[in-house]
Amino acid sequence: MSSPAPAGSPLPYKLIATDLDGTLLRHDESVSARTRRALAAATAAGAAHIVVTGRAVPWTRHILDALDYQGLAVCGQGAQVYHAGERRLLTSVTLDRQLAGLALSKIEAEVGPLHLAASRDGLAGEVLVGPGYQVQEGPLPSLPIDDPDELWSAPLNKVYLQHPTLDDDELARAAHQVAGDLVGVVVAGPRIVELLPLGLTKATGLSLAARRLGITAKETLAFGDMPNDLPMFGWAAHGVAMANAHEDLKAVADEITTSNEDDGVAVVLERLYS
Repeated sequence: MSSPAPAGSPLPYKLIATDLDGTLLRHDESVSARTRRALAAATAAGAAHIVVTGRAVPWTRHILDALDYQGLAVCGQGAQVYHAGERRLLTSVTLDRQLAGLALSKIEAEVGPLHLAASRDGLAGEVLVGPGYQVQEGPLPSLPIDDPDELWSAPLNKVYLQHPTLDDDELARAAHQVAGDLVGVVVAGPRIVELLPLGLTKATGLSLAARRLGITAKETLAFGDMPNDLPMFGWAAHGVAMANAHEDLKAVADEITTSNEDDGVAVVLERLYS
């Protein structure tokens, strides 16, 4: 267990890093009034709040706007550091499309044909959805395509995989075993297995954003719910898993709070910043 209050710090933690889906957001993509109040109290006390999400900027911006969020956000599994107040990308890392194509060939040779989607780079980058890929229900925009070759026609942040019979963990394990030397592989949510630039994680983007704020890992509190949050928990001083979190994340968490539907982020912040 990590220390709940880093020595010499006037605050319990100077940086609060929150995942979005399954963590800060409820099922309907809203942030509860209680959680808003808890975040406002923590930031009024002097802590910084950074959103750290697997979503690329185009799928994140409407949520930040609804929160009147003006600070830095880490998007695309760490690929993008976005300044919400200035509406500009500070950093952006793209996936080597040749390596990704080779990785997909090796994965399909192991498990059979996959259904694919891909997130294009940039502030307005579309999410392209190939034949057979099932997009989660909700308001997030996507662009269906008939020709899978279109996935590779512009720079990408990530490629999404689905398999007709394997579950997320099985698909991710198989992908990592045969292509883990070429790309990063992560489970980011239900039916969301992603291929990323090798070595890229949420911790990569969070460390860059924290450095801009002059804050260290030892001063950081992180909240999450899925295996893509594991590197962030490894980087931060204190990792809090939601009650609804994946068992792999719960296993390494310093603390488990209530679910995203039950204001789990607020429960912890109220205790630490009251």
